[in-house]
Amino acid sequence: MALTVLKVKNAKPGRHVDGRGLCLVVKPSGARTWVLRMQLKGHRRDYGLGSAHDVSLGDARTAAAELRRRVRDGFDPVAERRKARKVIPTFEAATRTCHETLGDGWKGGHHTRWLSGFERHLFPRIGKKPVDKVDSACVVEALSPIWLEIPETARRLLQRIGVVLDFAHVKGWVPEEVSLRSVRKGLPRQNDKRGHMEAMPYSDVPALMKKLASAAPTTGRDALRFTIYNAVRSNETRLAVWTEFDLENAVWTIPAERMKAGETHVVPLSAPAVALLRKRWNERTSDTGLIFSKDGKKPISDMTMTKLLRNDGFATITVHGFRSTFTDWAAECTDFPKEVADKALAHKLPNKVEAAYRRTDFFEKRRSLMKQWADFLGNRAPAADRAAGEPTPARAAA
Repeated sequence: MALTVLKVKNAKPGRHVDGRGLCLVVKPSGARTWVLRMQLKGHRRDYGLGSAHDVSLGDARTAAAELRRRVRDGFDPVAERRKARKVIPTFEAATRTCHETLGDGWKGGHHTRWLSGFERHLFPRIGKKPVDKVDSACVVEALSPIWLEIPETARRLLQRIGVVLDFAHVKGWVPEEVSLRSVRKGLPRQNDKRGHMEAMPYSDVPALMKKLASAAPTTGRDALRFTIYNAVRSNETRLAVWTEFDLENAVWTIPAERMKAGETHVVPLSAPAVALLRKRWNERTSDTGLIFSKDGKKPISDMTMTKLLRNDGFATITVHGFRSTFTDWAAECTDFPKEVADKALAHKLPNKVEAAYRRTDFFEKRRSLMKQWADFLGNRAPAADRAAGEPTPARAAA
């Protein structure tokens, strides 16, 4: 039989049925609660409708009828309750969690610098916004100040924002996947040239090296000189640690996890490169820490070497471009095969069949090549030419 106001008032501990799933649950403590029992997606669940001390029998019947109607229309009370309890992190917190969770699978250099652009350009603008409120319009607004000023960085950040929002969707913080395809339509067209980094003509590099060597020594200048001597990427220099070097045998072994191609790269060091390292060894703060660092723990910024070039009046030359400079010099001023220069740059052969058969790393030839490069940078002719008194461009037999 249906409940009455009197029955509700005098109900003893237990479950008292009113009808169509509506029940009054009375606990031994005297607490009285209205509960609606329904089947939802094959599961029987109880949904609380409030205390009987606050909700009358009539109001409980009305609330039960309304909840039944909403469930028929697709409403899921449990999902809504969970959503209400869930704490949505800020965009900054979500980004840092994404970095911590996914970063173990990234290469060391990428993991280290991944957050820097967010910290410099995005967190001050949208870092405190709940991540589920970050949409295309929000991203357009955040990237607008840097889209034309530093286009490559802006493009990279756009891609990384997509990674964060996808991660947030998987974590349940963002209900639906966020598409950023329309972001570029809300920003002006970038006119910078994409592709190879702008390189300094090889004939100009000796003068730059002389200027760097004669200026007051700094960690940045040493890092730039070392990068040019070895034709390596800036991050390979910035993150180099003492344990990677054998100075007695003039060898630098860069582990696979720090290389773009994911393979260990062994670099034959020229005499000037070794001399630079020995100087820094005498000034080290740690036997195992970072070489180009003030404290052996924190690497120099990826902009430190670039800033030296800008201060010297090179507005468009990039540090990475010196790898192209080295390639041009090797092709124009030596007789070494292209494969030797490519191996010096740690380039992978695009042809997988050829790569499988060509297993040599041309180490001894690369040692000779890097010596000639160092001689060129120091405005010195190779030994054979100096002995003959002919300071001609470096040439070596393959």
